Amino acid sequence: MNSLAIASLQWTDWLNLFLQYLLLSMLSIGGAITTAPEMHRYLVDERHWLSDAQFNASISIAQAAPGPNILFVALMGWNVGVNSGNFATGLLGVLVTMTGILLPSGGLTYLAGSWGHRNRDLRIVRAFKQGMAPLVIALMLGTGWLIIGASVNVAEDWPIWLIAALTAVIAWQTRLHLLWLLSAGALLGWFGWI
Repeated sequence: MNSLAIASLQWTDWLNLFLQYLLLSMLSIGGAITTAPEMHRYLVDERHWLSDAQFNASISIAQAAPGPNILFVALMGWNVGVNSGNFATGLLGVLVTMTGILLPSGGLTYLAGSWGHRNRDLRIVRAFKQGMAPLVIALMLGTGWLIIGASVNVAEDWPIWLIAALTAVIAWQTRLHLLWLLSAGALLGWFGWI
């Protein structure tokens, strides 16, 4: 067991975890990653089911792995389950968190997407799409700030911030494919320049 040493979760704990992820599912405009700050508050700060390191590793590993970005939710569920028991409770954690995060938003997305596609020329549909863009960007910035907040010192790591700002401007102002920017960042890191 890890340093958290949490006791085996009761069925009410699993139900609360499921309900929390049901709620987060309906708030995950722009993807589940936008709800990471609330997941952190619940899993790390309030319940102490994960450590900061486990939380950050779940996101980092899932983002580095091929496949959908939602994998970080499965890793968090896995870590909660394994911290409270064994392999079987780890699988239960994956099932609880993934079902909770996917069920409501998946159903709503299907229904709203079908309706929106049928009514895409309505003014309200176009206004909704344009109004959601700033909200999604703000939620993603909040998630990024949470992830880097504990590990980056702005005064010492100014080159990283400068490269991040330049990359954002290049991505915004040009049609350069993002894989070129990722490759450039990988090379800078490989050579130890950042």
